[in-house]
Amino acid sequence: MIIGIPKEIKSEENRVAIVPGGVETLVQRGHRVIIEKGAGIGSGFSDEEYKWAGAEIILRHEDVFYESELILKVKEPLPEEYSLLKEGQVLFTYLHLAASYDLTLNLLNKKIIGIAYETVQNEDGFLPLLAPMSEIAGRMAPLEGAKYLEKPYGGRGILLSGVAGVPPATVVILGGGTVGFNAARIALGMGAQVTVLDINPRRLRFLDEFFQGRVTTMIADNYNIRMVVKYADLLIGAVLIPGAKAPKIITREMLRSMKPGAVFVDVAIDQGGCSETSKPTTHLNPIYEEEGIIHYSVSNMPGAVPRTATRALTLNTLPYVLELADKGWKRAVKENLSLRKGVNLVEGKITYKAVAEAFNLSYTPLEEVLED
Repeated sequence: MIIGIPKEIKSEENRVAIVPGGVETLVQRGHRVIIEKGAGIGSGFSDEEYKWAGAEIILRHEDVFYESELILKVKEPLPEEYSLLKEGQVLFTYLHLAASYDLTLNLLNKKIIGIAYETVQNEDGFLPLLAPMSEIAGRMAPLEGAKYLEKPYGGRGILLSGVAGVPPATVVILGGGTVGFNAARIALGMGAQVTVLDINPRRLRFLDEFFQGRVTTMIADNYNIRMVVKYADLLIGAVLIPGAKAPKIITREMLRSMKPGAVFVDVAIDQGGCSETSKPTTHLNPIYEEEGIIHYSVSNMPGAVPRTATRALTLNTLPYVLELADKGWKRAVKENLSLRKGVNLVEGKITYKAVAEAFNLSYTPLEEVLED
């Protein structure tokens, strides 16, 4: 199979979809790997390393799309890339379709096979390809929040850890999954007072036991959310419904009740954000103020630490890439139930229910497509 890795063109996105070691493995299996010149530079991987691994270096972005049967990316295609995709081509990347009608419609029209990292799911509900980036984003969230709490950025002027005789900042985390758990670890390690809310009592019990009572846990009902945001210095949105648009659990009214200069880090922004006031930002312009609250909602947070993020991502994606390349997408998803759940689009049909529901579009069960 011909596997193409284009350079990411999203603002300040320095990750790359495969490391040289992964290229070497694919080439040894008899596959042809082409990669755009400079695609790995942001993650610290030179063109020479990819050449040594057996890849062919392609000069033009569009040629990578034109020649490839399987496209590996990190982020979803941008509008200027829509025309480069071709019917029947397999695209394996983070898609986050439920957050963008325009992206969904354009990929449908191109009749590609869209397999989303974020919806590949094991039988126990674990999301193996979303988890490593969620870990990174979760660990970054308190660090970014701490920075923007500083007065020069418009924040309250509070040190997250406090000092002797002065209490630490209060960090409230909405969601106790992978992002929330990692955010709590870092915030607690920085000396903050931490509260985590989740709808799952079993998850709260796990968090309580893991942190040995040092983190306050609460059920995430509307009443509790309204109460806790009032005293938050740093609010972290870490809610997730796999493949679906994030619920808007933070209202504008809630934000008005917060302390002026508090910071809101919306890690759920990839799926549309969990606040009525959320909108995507970039690493170049990461924050904006709304209702007196500093919003940080960068849609590719791990792109700021690409060396770590690329290695963590490709360590987990490579086994699935090998299956797609060795078997072809149809056989691969028939034999791998986890990978099957990653299939969002097939040649003009939406095969992931949450995406169809997000835009009230027609849904076709993947099983029907596979029978054709």
